[in-house]
Amino acid sequence: MRVLIIGAGGREHALAWALRKSSRVTDLVCAPGNGGIASVARCVPASPKDLNDLLRVVNEESPDLTVVGPELPLSLGFVDELQRRGLAVFGPTKAAAMLETSKAFAKRFMQRHKIPTANYAVCNTREEALESLHLFHLPLVIKADGLASGKGVVICQTKREAEDAVAGLFSGKLLGSAETAVVIEEYLSGEEVSFLLLSDGKHVAPLIPAQDHKRLGEGDTGPNTGGMGVYTTDSILDEKMRDWVVNHIAQPTIDGIAAEEAPFAGVLYCGLMMTARGPMVLEYNTRFGDPETQAILVRLESDLIDALEASVEGRLSETGMRWKPGASACVVAASSGYPGSYTTGHTISGLDEAARLPGVEVFHAGTSLVDGRYLTSGGRVLGVTATDDSLSAALDQAYEAMGKIHFEGMYFRRDIGRRALVAR
Repeated sequence: MRVLIIGAGGREHALAWALRKSSRVTDLVCAPGNGGIASVARCVPASPKDLNDLLRVVNEESPDLTVVGPELPLSLGFVDELQRRGLAVFGPTKAAAMLETSKAFAKRFMQRHKIPTANYAVCNTREEALESLHLFHLPLVIKADGLASGKGVVICQTKREAEDAVAGLFSGKLLGSAETAVVIEEYLSGEEVSFLLLSDGKHVAPLIPAQDHKRLGEGDTGPNTGGMGVYTTDSILDEKMRDWVVNHIAQPTIDGIAAEEAPFAGVLYCGLMMTARGPMVLEYNTRFGDPETQAILVRLESDLIDALEASVEGRLSETGMRWKPGASACVVAASSGYPGSYTTGHTISGLDEAARLPGVEVFHAGTSLVDGRYLTSGGRVLGVTATDDSLSAALDQAYEAMGKIHFEGMYFRRDIGRRALVAR
């Protein structure tokens, strides 16, 4: 098979790494890819923001299967266009992807289909949002309605912080472009869990659960990011709780979106909060998470292409996935200043030494390969990932590997997974 991956981040590197292991994949192409992906796939220039440019790549490469990594091409209707042409593509349509591309749509959808989530208000003007603040106890959460690369969520401890967040979102000061709607939510307490599953439009196949670390700073402080690290263990959710989530959240979501004439085939990411009232959905993503994908796929023992193809062809119930027991951890190395402004073009050293450690894979997120040297080219630069029999051993390996890597301004959290270790 010739497989085309759309995207340029750590998630896409992990997908390429996993697909390259398949004997069925004879030609692997990534558009546009990055410096690290170039070691396992042929990278071709393309803009994930330009639908016509992506379609040009499809026309030139004639892939047997296209796998969409990031959310933006989904929002542009890329999957719809490939389906109209009769081409195999892994990812939901533009209508189904609204579970991610519009927080307001997702909240109303959950309410319609009785999927547990926080109380909320959708506000279309700054004035309406300010008037709605009194409906919620502090702390509260304010979310941008549209896509924000994981940075459109503000947890407000005071009324002043809430007013500033509303003003910043509607003016564009907070995210760089003005929102036309915001969602105000009650604040939920508990442990967060990333629950990802494949779907063929009718059936679901859960992946192993993970726990992400969204905040920039140690101790879960600072601004939200796209994710600074993640871990997986066999004990994040026990079998009984996994079944509950499948039966009360995952399957009802797939059934509900199908009933609204937008069947969902692809990856559904349910961001959960494990509250005293039970699991509740914080948000949906309609694609593989980043950095969850890195930590999840290093534990996949079966062939990824089989599962993706079964999802596209509507026969997911016939395909099982096998997972390596134990644990995994991914620690993100970011550029100084992320998620705000940062500089690029810094030389990265120590990558080979890190990758030689047992159980370690270094996935590139924001890198470029220039004259044989890897340079930084993004906010999140690397995802140093390790697997082992226990979480503590996996974390030790990941941090030992991180210690061998250097670039100017390199920053990473040193407490990924610490709460889980303390709890044990």
